[in-house]
Amino acid sequence: MRAVLQRVSSASVRVAGDLVVEIDAGLVVLLGIDARDGDDEAVSLAGKTARLRIFPDDSGRFDRSLLDTGGRALVVSQFTLLADTAKGNRPSFTAAATSEVAEPLYERFCAALDDLGVPVERGIFGASMQVELVNDGPVTIVLDA
Repeated sequence: MRAVLQRVSSASVRVAGDLVVEIDAGLVVLLGIDARDGDDEAVSLAGKTARLRIFPDDSGRFDRSLLDTGGRALVVSQFTLLADTAKGNRPSFTAAATSEVAEPLYERFCAALDDLGVPVERGIFGASMQVELVNDGPVTIVLDA
């Protein structure tokens, strides 16, 4: 399981031009689910995401987490994070979980964040989405479970 976390001052998701969800300050979490992932990876990665100290304290140091700031998480499923580009010019996605496996794990990740006290918003699983964000910093971190 791989997550790309982007600290944002705002973000939104649109599908076919219609606004689906938007958040103010928090994290956009692009979540890629590997075919070998399970419940343990989803829960562990949610914990790392919630507790990762990438928000500034009063002196500007990275010392506050999403839990500390009360920010929201906007979680978007993104199988392309599992792309294998080792051979040729076309990425292979054979490591990515099928929709039938990935969707429950995506929901488990979101539920685990919610269980920790992080307000969670979701993109639409499997949809072609337009994600718009204002990366604050910019701060972008990649986490693997």
